[in-house]
Formats: sequence, structure tokens, C-alpha cells
Amino acid sequence: MLEERYIDIQCVGIKVYLDVSLEIENRVEDPRNGLMPSIFPRITAAIFVLLLIGSIALVSIGAVALLGPAFAHGTNVSHADGKIVAIGPGRNFILETAAGQHLSFRCEAQCRGSLGHLQRHMNEKAHTDVYYIQGPNKSLMVLDVD
Repeated sequence: MLEERYIDIQCVGIKVYLDVSLEIENRVEDPRNGLMPSIFPRITAAIFVLLLIGSIALVSIGAVALLGPAFAHGTNVSHADGKIVAIGPGRNFILETAAGQHLSFRCEAQCRGSLGHLQRHMNEKAHTDVYYIQGPNKSLMVLDVD
């Protein structure tokens, strides 16, 4: 014979108590003694925490990628990307953009790119990002190249 103990629902508080007895093979089992009621909320909480951390990480990475160059070089910096087709004299180089336009850059003292790095990009035909400012006589002066 089943006997219901109590059901206590608090409208003002957060807690909701439900105590229901189950009859399995002529014996009474208390559902709070089982393994599943204690594991499921923990698994749900762990999944929620992982999703929360992942979403915060993705938002942070996106913000750094979007705002990083402006913080590193200032707001008057322009960006060009493409492939290096020629290097010289010194660290000066010519960049071919995706549109086929050839841009000539001057990489002087303030440039954050080594000659070896530029040559590797040219030999591997690697995609190259260039952050530059417009110098005297409309020359393009590189601040950072990668």
C-alpha cells in the first residue's frame, strides 16, 4: 500500500520540495536515495559552465582580434593584405593584394618585421597582413607586417 508523505511547494522562495514514494516489486523506494537524481543536475551544471566559459572566451578572442591593431598602432593606421612579390632594397617590399593591385611599402626603423620573416612569406607565398601609415610623398610606411 502506498502512502504519500508530503508535498511542500513554497511560492515565495526558490525551493520546491516534492516527496513521492514509488512502489517497485512490492517494496517502497524513496526516489532521493537513487543515483540519477543526484547526478543529472551536476551534469547539467557542468555543461552549462563549460558553455559559459566557451562563449566568454570566443567573445574575448573576437574583441582582441577586432580591436587589437587599433590599440597597438593607433587609430590612423591602415591595413592591407596579400602576398609579397618582391623584397628590396633592404626590408622594403611590394605586396600584391587579392584585387591584383601592387603596393610598394617602406619598412624602416619603426617596422616590426625582420628581413628573414619577409623572405619566408615571399618564398612560401604566404598571406601577409601589413599595418601602415601614409608617410611623406604618399609613401606607405610599415608599422607591422605579419
